[in-house]
Amino acid sequence: MHVEPSPTRPIGTSNLISSKSSGVGGAKRPSEVPSMELNNTSCRNNNDIASGNSEASKVIKREGIRKVATSSNSEHEGPKTPDPKTLRRLAQNREAARKSRLRKKAYVQQLESSRIKLTQLEQELQRARAQGVFLGGGAHLLGDQGLPVGISNISSEAAVFDMEYARWLEEHHRIMCELQAAVQEHLPENELRLFVENCLAHYDELIGLKNMIVKTDVFHLFSGMWKTPAERCFIWMGGFKPSELIKMLLSQIEPLSEQQILGICGLQQSTQEAEEALSQGLDALHQSLSDTIASDALSYPSNMGNYMGQMAVAMNKISTLEGFVRQADNLRHQTLHRLYQLLTARQSARCFLAIAEYFHRLRALSSLWLSRPRQE
Repeated sequence: MHVEPSPTRPIGTSNLISSKSSGVGGAKRPSEVPSMELNNTSCRNNNDIASGNSEASKVIKREGIRKVATSSNSEHEGPKTPDPKTLRRLAQNREAARKSRLRKKAYVQQLESSRIKLTQLEQELQRARAQGVFLGGGAHLLGDQGLPVGISNISSEAAVFDMEYARWLEEHHRIMCELQAAVQEHLPENELRLFVENCLAHYDELIGLKNMIVKTDVFHLFSGMWKTPAERCFIWMGGFKPSELIKMLLSQIEPLSEQQILGICGLQQSTQEAEEALSQGLDALHQSLSDTIASDALSYPSNMGNYMGQMAVAMNKISTLEGFVRQADNLRHQTLHRLYQLLTARQSARCFLAIAEYFHRLRALSSLWLSRPRQE
């Protein structure tokens, strides 16, 4: 019996037939086919996303490499080295800023200490007033408000000025020490001139302090109570006499050139003429003020009508004292600045050091006088 060989079936046909012959339980459900397709699609999408991410990361990496290369090139190049003049200017700016911060800190501390001193002074004044109430029998030793003479005449503005002047003296001592060290180090003229200008500006600051109090208490400046007793012997309209200062300095700043001698002598002569004009004006004011007060009979008790009229006229004349102080301070200011212009930086430094030492000795003389042993 001849048996025909079975025809060759394609691959996968047997599996399909076997699956069909396996019955209902072995057949694949229609719902499983789309799920497989979704899975295949999601896999393809994930592959595409992964490939896209890898491309984006490559682009970012290339950009990062380019930036790093650019920054590294710029770092290798580096900023151009500034010239010595710029470096010196930067160093001077840093030093000036540092000194400014230190001065500001010291000034704040001094203001705080001044506030404490002012509070203590107010307490002392209150105690003096309380004592004056019980000292009614000593009217000849007390002021009009029951205060001891010298205490009742000082105003709160004058007390603040005295404390600011004490602060100015401390700062002046520090500036003079720096100037002395600069002279001893034999600094060049241009560097030494900076120290001299700092000293000159400090004297201008004192004139500014006096301008603040001249409106409120001009008598405090005229009396010289903000100075020591020995300094008050030489006080002239609230300060030193410029011509006397020039005379004292002539022997301290030698040698001088012929042109410098002529300039200083001319300055001394013009200063003396201005001083004489101011002194004559002040004498005329004194005479006019005395005549105004004594224009009516000095009978006791006074006629209140005439009395108040005389006081009003006298008050107007006293207000002109402010002008005398301002003009005298302007003359002192011009004299110091003119000396600075006539002298070299080293001569100006010796000039200001001599002025500081002169007034220091006057203050020391006052301390010695006040602490001298007294015989009973």
